Amino acid sequence: MNTKRFTILHSNDMHGDFMAEMQGAEGRLTGGLALLSGYINKVRNEEENVIYVISGDMVQGSIIDSEYRGISTIEIMNYLAPDVATLGNHEFDYGLPHLLFLEKMANFPIVNANLYIRDHNKRLMRPYHILNKAGFDIMFLGIITDKVIDAIKQDSLVGSFISLEEASEEVGRITNAYKNDDIDLTILLTHIGFESDCELARLLKPEWGVDIIIGGHSHTILEQPALVNGILIAQAGVGTDQVGRFDIVVDDDTNSVVDFKWQLIPITDDLVEPDSRLQAYIDSFKGEVDRKYNTIVCKLASTLTHPRREVETALGNLIADALAESAECDVMLLGSGSVRVKELGPLVTLGDFISCFPYNDTLTRFTVDGRRLERIFSHWMRPENRDGEGECYQVNGAVRAVYNDAERRLVSLTINGEPVRPDGRYTICLQGYHVSSCADYLNITPEELAETGRPKVVSTNAQDVLLEFLRNNQNANRKVEGRLVYLGT
Repeated sequence: MNTKRFTILHSNDMHGDFMAEMQGAEGRLTGGLALLSGYINKVRNEEENVIYVISGDMVQGSIIDSEYRGISTIEIMNYLAPDVATLGNHEFDYGLPHLLFLEKMANFPIVNANLYIRDHNKRLMRPYHILNKAGFDIMFLGIITDKVIDAIKQDSLVGSFISLEEASEEVGRITNAYKNDDIDLTILLTHIGFESDCELARLLKPEWGVDIIIGGHSHTILEQPALVNGILIAQAGVGTDQVGRFDIVVDDDTNSVVDFKWQLIPITDDLVEPDSRLQAYIDSFKGEVDRKYNTIVCKLASTLTHPRREVETALGNLIADALAESAECDVMLLGSGSVRVKELGPLVTLGDFISCFPYNDTLTRFTVDGRRLERIFSHWMRPENRDGEGECYQVNGAVRAVYNDAERRLVSLTINGEPVRPDGRYTICLQGYHVSSCADYLNITPEELAETGRPKVVSTNAQDVLLEFLRNNQNANRKVEGRLVYLGT
């Protein structure tokens, strides 16, 4: 048996999580790219055949990333020197042209197999990368979530094979064309969420030879990888507080993994020393940002939290109320994922604010009847949408919605204490991203949204609206108060 041992380190959904944080009574430093780099360097020194990969969403989530529009992130990723990465949906946040610029900046291959330039049937990115390590050839393919299509829906040049069935066929197309007997290991780098990874694995033919799926998007923490259709599936949560580690043995004769050990490694300062040169490099960005953004916006009455996007949160309530006040609407549907921090305040600097709400999207007000409003809530409140992969919402204080998970139905929906009437007329405000994605996320077409009354863009920049609200509402406070109730959870 001709075998070789490899160590594969993997990150996903780093979201510009550059800086370490103090945690616990002992004040232990946790996470941050300097500590992560220290650990990667340590493993590269200790082990013979080390591979580091990233499964999407390197950008978006920090003030440093937002200020430099991802350029700082790619420069820092170049320092970490991953062997290969794939795209996440947030790589598109700064627009398709800017993504192509960032891809040219990267000193590492970024793979994606299923994004195409429509009219010319040409792939947008390189679909795969073959890494030769210790005489073994390892193939990496990239697959992206269909949320990317929502982000670039206005760009008619780009299309995708976005369903899982189509994605599996694309994997088959690549492996059929390029995977020969010399390929010893085949790894999918995906950004479609853990449950979708498992479903994708079931669709893959054994003849295609996929051995491992390393995923992202759902921020899933695992105790051990799943094994589906003979394929190992892993993910490493979110941020830089941890990194996934596979220690595997690959058989050259059978082109398969014959033994493995997987761990989720906590990145702390009692495990490794921070990479001082990388920390200095990050600090050079941070110094510029701090000089610009370390001004005080407001003081909240207390720390407001946003621990999970699938439930009502105090911070989500505040932001939804602020946007609803400006839009003068009955219902504000705030995309929970647009709130990028787990807590805010009491003191809020401009940097804190932008880290919390980095999106300068439009706000558009529509008029819909009660039937359609109930259909919207019934769709996004359903249990399968609240699995870490769906798009969930926060709502303003006028709204109370109760959903029964066991009966799978919306029990009640009231506005200002009055039940929504099927034939009533109600104004609803959406961010631009959710307008373009309304059919998928809200079960309503753009034509239906516009049918009852002319839509009105009430703001071209939701970030400006929220910033002015906070400046003019010192000591604001909110609590979780039953705006969204899920019976049976």
